[in-house]
Amino acid sequence: MVAVTIGAVAVRLGVTRPVVYSCFPGRVELIEALLQREEELLREGLLSALHTARGDDPEAAFISGYQAMLQVVTQRPDTWRMLFGANADPAVADLITAVRATVTDGATRWIGPALQRWWQPADLDRKLPVLIDLFMSSCQSAARSLLDSENDWTAVDLGEFYGRAMCRAFQSA
Repeated sequence: MVAVTIGAVAVRLGVTRPVVYSCFPGRVELIEALLQREEELLREGLLSALHTARGDDPEAAFISGYQAMLQVVTQRPDTWRMLFGANADPAVADLITAVRATVTDGATRWIGPALQRWWQPADLDRKLPVLIDLFMSSCQSAARSLLDSENDWTAVDLGEFYGRAMCRAFQSA
């Protein structure tokens, strides 16, 4: 990941550092402004992807959900790299937490009833928080894998791979 610095932003924009500093007091404020701009798009994109995963076929629902989520990632790869890169900037920690909480809430509202309808798992109330954490972690992992330049996955292929794997994991619960 390229470091977000005032100097790097100035070079990218073709201006001097003082021009950037006239808009933002420092690097953290610059990152916060970027992420505030992106936050709604990220949340809405993820929640919309989650809501595409519907129907009576669990595997198809998981696959379509992961594919839609990864399409959101491909639309804004630089933002996702900043959020989920190996060396994520500490300035984004609060945003990651907020987005994750919103998506976790949406996932819980969708996944719980779907699991009950599809498989009627025993002790779902106890298992659901663990399954949701697994789901959220797998979404983050899928996004990192898609953005990794050493991988040749497309959003469709990787979404199918994750969707099938996670469907099996959830079904076995």
